[in-house]
Amino acid sequence: MKTEYRTLDPARLAAVLERERARYVQSNSRSSALAQQASAHLMFGVPLHWMSDWSMPFPLHVDQAKGAHVTDVDGHTYMDFCLGDTGAMFGHSPEPVARALAAQATRGLTVMLPSEDGVWVARELARRFGLPVWQFALSASDANRFAIRWARALTGHRQILIFNGCYHGTVDDVFVDLVDGKANTRNSLLGQVVDITQTTRSVEFNDLAALESALADGQVACLLAEPVMTNIGMVLPDPGFWDAAQALCRRYGTLLLIDETHTISSGPGGYTQAHGLQPDLLVLGKPVAGGLPCAVYGFSADTAARAEAAKRQAPPGHSGIGTTLTANLLAMAAMRANLAEVMTDAAYAHMFGLAEQLALGLGQVIERHNLPWCVTRIGARTEFQFTPTPPRNGTQADAILDAALEKNIHLYLLNRGLLITPFHNMMLVCPSTTPADVDRLVSAFASFVEEVVRP
Repeated sequence: MKTEYRTLDPARLAAVLERERARYVQSNSRSSALAQQASAHLMFGVPLHWMSDWSMPFPLHVDQAKGAHVTDVDGHTYMDFCLGDTGAMFGHSPEPVARALAAQATRGLTVMLPSEDGVWVARELARRFGLPVWQFALSASDANRFAIRWARALTGHRQILIFNGCYHGTVDDVFVDLVDGKANTRNSLLGQVVDITQTTRSVEFNDLAALESALADGQVACLLAEPVMTNIGMVLPDPGFWDAAQALCRRYGTLLLIDETHTISSGPGGYTQAHGLQPDLLVLGKPVAGGLPCAVYGFSADTAARAEAAKRQAPPGHSGIGTTLTANLLAMAAMRANLAEVMTDAAYAHMFGLAEQLALGLGQVIERHNLPWCVTRIGARTEFQFTPTPPRNGTQADAILDAALEKNIHLYLLNRGLLITPFHNMMLVCPSTTPADVDRLVSAFASFVEEVVRP
């Protein structure tokens, strides 16, 4: 029997959006003044054009951020469930990280030489993730770039494979979309002069037949993938998908490169350890140093040996891997403090409990109003999606996105002191988040639904 879902009233949605925009403008005079000043010297009026992608009529300017809270220049304090889109997944300015940064700041920032912290961090990463050898970068974008370069160098293959709808930072190779089953360079990409589809293949997530077809000629250096897709909305793997995918990679000589930058929400060792994956290469960025720019990438023992051999056999000169500030003293000190004292088993247990509370609360609101929506969760990460059945691949996830509805919900929540990510409907909890904070978010979400659902 077909379920008869309730729908949202377009007139009510328009009225709520107009009211909330007016409320924001009236409440944020200082941010408005700064936005006007910024327009003279900042492209799009912000230091990074993504900062203009939020739902506000003009950018919210931050005065400070601490723990689970953000305070703006107009004196409003927000419960932060965006947390820098994972960059501050363990809270803003964790005390151990702040102390480590203050101490290291007087002892050197960067010298392009190793420190004791690097030895400790690499050993800890090996313990957590099961890969014995590590290198560093300033961002996950860089780490993915470098890992792809290593994969190509040690396999001798030019091709890489990604899943449709993926995101792995600003890596040129990954901006490929499937259009009618054919790979195309993403049409939003600026300044691209090389045909990426000549060296990048793309298939749908959870499609094992397509994955095998893409790997079968043995020319793919690596499969670069998040174990759970997150950037286009969360897409979970089918039961048994990763066991089969790993076996296919091994069969056809393709290295498995896992990007845990968002799925680190799965646990202290990421989705990799939580679900027994065995990647050849692994990347983690954003929150690993407590919010300070830093990323890491690890190698299995065999992959590391092959990579070292490839480097030794190459002619002398720049490898195209690494930047001057990579593994600087400040970042290494921050990472050690974060791994040792912040990113702990106890922190994850607290976060998992709150994320479960959030997912349950949102699900109850959706069920109570009989909406064709669902809730997806992976560890400390929760998302509500505009579909009754969770998507299985990037095409399905893209089809259910509703930017106008998202912006309406996000602005409504922001005006009530609640921040969620500006990209789809992702929410994170951190060690400083409380059960009362979660209840407040669920209550505001329920209020929005009650205002806009058809009678």
